[in-house]
Amino acid sequence: MIKSILARIKQGHRTTKYPEEPMTVPERFRGYPEFFKTACPPDCRACAEVCPVGAIECGKEFSIDLGKCLFCPDCVDSCAHGAIVHSRDHRLAVNRREDLLVRGGEERRLAKALDAKMLSLFGRSLKFRSVVAGGCNACEADTNVLSTVGWDIGRFGLQFVASPRHADGLWVTGPVTENMREALLLTYEAIPAPKIVVACGACAINGGPFIGSPAAHDGVGDLLPVDLYIPGCPPHPLTILDGLLRLLDKIE
Repeated sequence: MIKSILARIKQGHRTTKYPEEPMTVPERFRGYPEFFKTACPPDCRACAEVCPVGAIECGKEFSIDLGKCLFCPDCVDSCAHGAIVHSRDHRLAVNRREDLLVRGGEERRLAKALDAKMLSLFGRSLKFRSVVAGGCNACEADTNVLSTVGWDIGRFGLQFVASPRHADGLWVTGPVTENMREALLLTYEAIPAPKIVVACGACAINGGPFIGSPAAHDGVGDLLPVDLYIPGCPPHPLTILDGLLRLLDKIE
């Protein structure tokens, strides 16, 4: 025991100080997209044609659907004019599906806090039951890391629990395969009301790379009401934490 205590003292404080202090993301991080429309010829569709999930629309207006986007570099690499880049801005979570449609020149939309009644219930303690609805385990891995000492989401009252009976909300990852549809709906029903739903990752939002598959439902949106969408493939832990803190009105 003494050796363990001495080792912890030597290690020092390992938990990130975010949100009190900003956190630096890796240089290779791909975050919120930036457009430079004046650099793009009107007849160029290179980025839209190369997108593997059809997240980009060209024409009279240019847009990217972050709900579909896999945050791969294909669109950036294909653009010879430098008209699109991924910034290092990790703030991506929103409350409404339509807010994930990003158009150049539009006002930035970020997740907003729950209403006063829901905040009074969940503002200090919010527990999730996770359902992996056919995911590849990438979103699950980046969610699980939030419970480690480096992130310690328990300090915000956030926790993942084993039983839906003990949960306040449903955490969904994966494209919701047909084989997992019933399990997902039964888990949602078992969570006491009022409750919230979080769609974590491109698969849970719109099917991700499995979009259009007859074996999946292209995400949870058509099956359950979603309160928070966290895009990414997978979302960075900082993106996930930022969205949750905005939902609980712990960050502006």
